[in-house]
Order: sequence, then structure tokens, then C-alpha cells
Amino acid sequence: MNSNFCSQTAFKALQTQARTHWRMEEDSLHAQWVFEDFGCAMSFMNSVADVAERMNHHPEWSNVYNRVTVRLTTHDAGGLTHLDFDLARAMDTLATVVGECPQPRS
Repeated sequence: MNSNFCSQTAFKALQTQARTHWRMEEDSLHAQWVFEDFGCAMSFMNSVADVAERMNHHPEWSNVYNRVTVRLTTHDAGGLTHLDFDLARAMDTLATVVGECPQPRS
């Protein structure tokens, strides 16, 4: 991993900037969104897929009806890199555009 990159600092910045409640667990970021319906969840996932493909950085994720759960990590680096935080911020923005139903921060 890049010795100049500090995941703790990047995570603190993400927490203050993002609308989504991201969690950092060991070497990955985790979040879940709840959308109005399946179509909105799929619209979000398709939008994220376009961004992820351009970044060449792909999330681990799953979908059950209106819920999308995601885990971000950079496997090649063995942990978190700036790519994970860049994609997290993009996902946060896209969730707002698609119309995510806000979940309370815990």
C-alpha cells in the first residue's frame, strides 16, 4: 500500500462529508442503502457500475429487493486505498440522485 495514504484520515473525512453511514472494518468499507423499490436499487447499481468500470475498481455488493449492501477494498493492495474512498464518495452522491431512503446513523 502507498505509505503516504492514511485510511484513518480518509475515513474521518468520508464520515464528515458523506450522507451515507459508512463503517470501516479492518481492511474494508461497508455501507447499506435502502431505496424506494427494486427499480431504484437497480438504477443505483447500474449507475455505480458505470463509475466503477471507468475507475477500474469494482465493489463487492449484493441486492435484495430494495436494499443494496456494499463492501469496498482494494484486493491488489491488501486493504484500503484512495480508490475505495473515491468510489464511496461517488456511491454516496449517486444514492442521493437515485433517491435513497435515508437510514438513521448509528
